[in-house]
Amino acid sequence: MKRHLAIAFAMLLTTASAAARTPDYGQAATVRIWDNATAPHSNGITAPEEEQEPYRIARTSEAELYLFPAEASKATGQGVVICPGGGYTRLAMDHEGFLLARWFASQGITAAVLKYRMPNHHPEVPLEDAEQALRLLRGDVPGLPHELLPQPERVGIVGCSAGGHLAAMASTLGAVRPAFAILFYPVITAAPGEAHEGSFDNLLGERTPERDAAYSLERRVTPATPPTLLLLSDDDRSVPPTNGTRYYMALKQHGIPASLHVYPSGGHGWGIRDTFRYRAQWQQAVTEWLAVRLQAQKGE
Repeated sequence: MKRHLAIAFAMLLTTASAAARTPDYGQAATVRIWDNATAPHSNGITAPEEEQEPYRIARTSEAELYLFPAEASKATGQGVVICPGGGYTRLAMDHEGFLLARWFASQGITAAVLKYRMPNHHPEVPLEDAEQALRLLRGDVPGLPHELLPQPERVGIVGCSAGGHLAAMASTLGAVRPAFAILFYPVITAAPGEAHEGSFDNLLGERTPERDAAYSLERRVTPATPPTLLLLSDDDRSVPPTNGTRYYMALKQHGIPASLHVYPSGGHGWGIRDTFRYRAQWQQAVTEWLAVRLQAQKGE
């Protein structure tokens, strides 16, 4: 209990001291969760964060959460923490982050974009950032305006690419489980010929069969893993779509509600870009699936 109170107090101090330099992405509120000095673990990065190009942030060593509340007239009480991708070396904060959050908010889903710390070979680091983000959005710890939060039992997680791996880690290994998960072309497995090697190299550093297996998340699904929607492209040459299908099969083997959409083209990394031919289709799939999840929670 003392540890949690200390973390919450450090988080609030960090938020207050940094408010003047918070970038404006259209969010209603921002929480600086913690940095390497106040977090449970450090990623060991001491060099300054770098925005290599607009909305591409590398060497992240300070976790932040950006809140985009649901449009009031459409609010369902649901919420999502969004984990952008970037191969565990950088974050694509626009089309897999802020723009995605605005779309969710327009659909009545409160969204919070997580700028998580790069693992730098410390896989526990991004996971603890995702866990704390879920606590914040659920209102379990202070930091976000309570009146803007969704219902705690309806908070899920969204992830793209390596952010999909992080969202799946929270769903399988995390101490704080989301109510549901939505995974866009996720990194899942370290299986030879199917792994996105760069993501696993950045996550783990030293690669051994045991470490690869521990973070191949199709192996970590249990009956406690939340319902999951997967959205893939058949022609993805960066992260083979078998990453997603492996995870889907593991979910079904454990009796977990899941849905899988594989689009015939689009490659990798499309997020909410309007250049993706099937954007309207995935948006419909997401809204319909979330409506089903809402009905299930209500017992309808």
